[in-house]
Amino acid sequence: MNRLVASVRFTGKIGNVGVFVPQDLEVGDELAKQRKLAFDYGMFWFKGQHIGSGQAPVKKYDRQLRDLIAAGKAEPSFIVSHELPLDRAPEAYEHFDKRDEGWTKVVLHPAMAGAGA
Repeated sequence: MNRLVASVRFTGKIGNVGVFVPQDLEVGDELAKQRKLAFDYGMFWFKGQHIGSGQAPVKKYDRQLRDLIAAGKAEPSFIVSHELPLDRAPEAYEHFDKRDEGWTKVVLHPAMAGAGA
């Protein structure tokens, strides 16, 4: 957060969206282990910045993104780490929840069910 404050212009806005899971802060210094962070509020205030946070509004953009992908105008495959049959969804979620190395985004294919791919 302090790096964001340093890099954002005066009176700029910082958006912190996505998924926040308290377990993500368990590694690091003592403050992180308490699910806290050292924040330079003085510099943030001096620069007159604003912070917004919350979950990403997925439903607001999912259809638009789907249409861009279908039209070949967006290619999100660079973030896909695995493509699995639908019946392996529990396994995929388990790896994702554990933050296992190499499990970023998984595409589930209903047509592949039972294929064991």
